[in-house]
Amino acid sequence: MKNVFVYCEIEGGVVADVSLELLSKGRKLANELSCKLEAVAIGSNLAEIGKQIAPFGVDYLHVADDERLALYATLPHCAIVVKLFKEAKPQIVLVGASAIGRDLAPRIASSLVCGLTADCTSLEIGDYEDRKSKKEYKNLLYQIRPAFGGNIIATIINPDMHPQMATVREGVMKKDIVDDNYNCEVCQLAVNDYVSDTDFVIEIIERHLEKKKINIKNAPIIVAGGYGVGTKQNAALLFELANAIGGDVGASRAAVDADLFEHDRQIGQTGVTVRPKLYIACGISGAVQHRAGMDESAMIISINNDVKAPINAIADYIIEGDIAEVLPKMIKYYKKNSK
Repeated sequence: MKNVFVYCEIEGGVVADVSLELLSKGRKLANELSCKLEAVAIGSNLAEIGKQIAPFGVDYLHVADDERLALYATLPHCAIVVKLFKEAKPQIVLVGASAIGRDLAPRIASSLVCGLTADCTSLEIGDYEDRKSKKEYKNLLYQIRPAFGGNIIATIINPDMHPQMATVREGVMKKDIVDDNYNCEVCQLAVNDYVSDTDFVIEIIERHLEKKKINIKNAPIIVAGGYGVGTKQNAALLFELANAIGGDVGASRAAVDADLFEHDRQIGQTGVTVRPKLYIACGISGAVQHRAGMDESAMIISINNDVKAPINAIADYIIEGDIAEVLPKMIKYYKKNSK
């Protein structure tokens, strides 16, 4: 039986959140397909890496442990994964849509001559009938993502070329532990059988990573502003409200493009994906690209002077009005009642 594979990104001995999220989704897909979930870990000093990966329901973990692989480099990582996949013949491969994933996944797909769908917002298993050839396909991976500038949600399938590959951004899938003591079989790869000396022709002499100054992904409360915020003065109200209720500030792409908020606060298909307990959308129209990054919020409050704004269709509560008038009242009454 062809299995589901997840490529795990590792930095400093820690598995990236996006990879753990994909393991959770991969476990669900494997359950639907009645197959195994396998993971690939490449790096150095990975003796304990299985303790991070196994709890997410991984049946087989392939580990390539070598000092030369301590830092990500395109050629050796690609060589290892491609040869492993040629041997294992997976039916589904999931990779994080990070800087590393966006570099690695297309190279894998090109080498294996298979399809690749980038930045998926949902993954499902389903059937497909080609009416022209009258051929039926069972248990395909539905790779779902916004397309044509976000005007439609496209479902993409790859019925004839395998593996079926998709990349998913961090925060899109929910991270769920299956069992802290899940029985995972670890397979140590003989690295020299998978790489050649020419794969290490590029040497990383020095590397610097700048950590994000703003990280709203795990904020329990988010006050988000759209183009309708209008001015820097109104934008300041969002920060005041967020500070009062213990939240953080997010933004739509239009608001970021208008220089009302920093890019690191952008939420949506081209920003971060969030799942707060409370999402307050201020002056946000609700284009599909933005909704893709926040529509799984536990509660959504929309503040908008346009009652027909698309964001209102998914909002739990709608406040019709100008944010310059509504937000000061919210701040005032919250501070009054929280004393």
